[in-house]
Amino acid sequence: MENCFAQLRQARSCDLAAEKWEDIFQWQKSVQACLREGLHYDPPKCSLNAEVLEVKDMGEYTRETILFNTTPWFRIKGYLLLPKNAPRPLPGILLQHEWGGPMYFGKERLIRTECSYIQLFQKEYYSGVPLAERFCLAGYAVFCIDAFHFGERAPRSRDFDPLKLLEKFSGTAEFNYFEGEKSALFRHAMLQLGWAGVTWSGVNFADDRSCIDYMLTRKEIDGSRLGVTGLSGGGWRTNMVMALEPRIKAGVSVGWMTTNQGSFETNFNGAIGVFAPLPGVWNRMDLSDAVSSGFPVNAMYIVGAKDNLFPSDGVDEAFRKIKEIYTRANLPDNVAFARPDTVHCYNAEVQQIALDWFGKKL
Repeated sequence: MENCFAQLRQARSCDLAAEKWEDIFQWQKSVQACLREGLHYDPPKCSLNAEVLEVKDMGEYTRETILFNTTPWFRIKGYLLLPKNAPRPLPGILLQHEWGGPMYFGKERLIRTECSYIQLFQKEYYSGVPLAERFCLAGYAVFCIDAFHFGERAPRSRDFDPLKLLEKFSGTAEFNYFEGEKSALFRHAMLQLGWAGVTWSGVNFADDRSCIDYMLTRKEIDGSRLGVTGLSGGGWRTNMVMALEPRIKAGVSVGWMTTNQGSFETNFNGAIGVFAPLPGVWNRMDLSDAVSSGFPVNAMYIVGAKDNLFPSDGVDEAFRKIKEIYTRANLPDNVAFARPDTVHCYNAEVQQIALDWFGKKL
């Protein structure tokens, strides 16, 4: 770390660190207010105006393609998976795809597909099982969308449309070219967000909040039993939803938890990217403070023992801080942690840990 950045970090006030506050409930209000302001995005409410575009019979479940508004300027698609034989109303899971991997694909990574490229991705990260299908067959209604700049929301330019490019090209070399072009456009899109005074996390939290709005309109779903989960960048989105969305009863964040210092010193570009910075937040609190402010949500945090995205001591220290905050709030049973012998993934072992948690808490 360059000396100037080290000094900048040492100059932080950290005035919202939980250990500096006697009243944990007043602290919670202050942290959440700071976090909401730090998202720099508070779009007005709008009508969902939801449409079911397609209902596909997948054997043991149906998969609906939903088109709906998340804000006055975003109208996006989502997939809703409903098991056929589970008793209604169903507990619901908002499922978040990860950041890394083939950036063009978002929600498509989570469902059954004929795309060999996604199948290889699912084999590496999900034990070959589409994650949305895994949760659906366990008895959950599952809803997923593309994060901003992924999939159908990929940035375009006047001379570059990824949808048309995929129709024209195929194969590894062409796909790598496509990924390079899209990554460049993505950086440009992030600059545009910044110029608009908005953060990536803010955009996605607002969209996720609208997903919950939609799930609550469905009679098949029990609105009192909603959960959220995701891997990596999806774990980050899960963290934000658990911290700020009181309608969520339980969540499982996989592969994205550490102290701020741990993330700053190790793999900064790969782990942080451009989605985690929130101006006016991380100078006042640690990530563990932010996520803990969501109590009484039933929160589980999973980071594999072989996951090298963050240093182990940073993960362990974050877990310690989160546990301490829940204990101070007299809610020690509402939080849990796991360090399975896995790499950065949401494989069958991690899936079972998550399902066990949701089975107890939803």
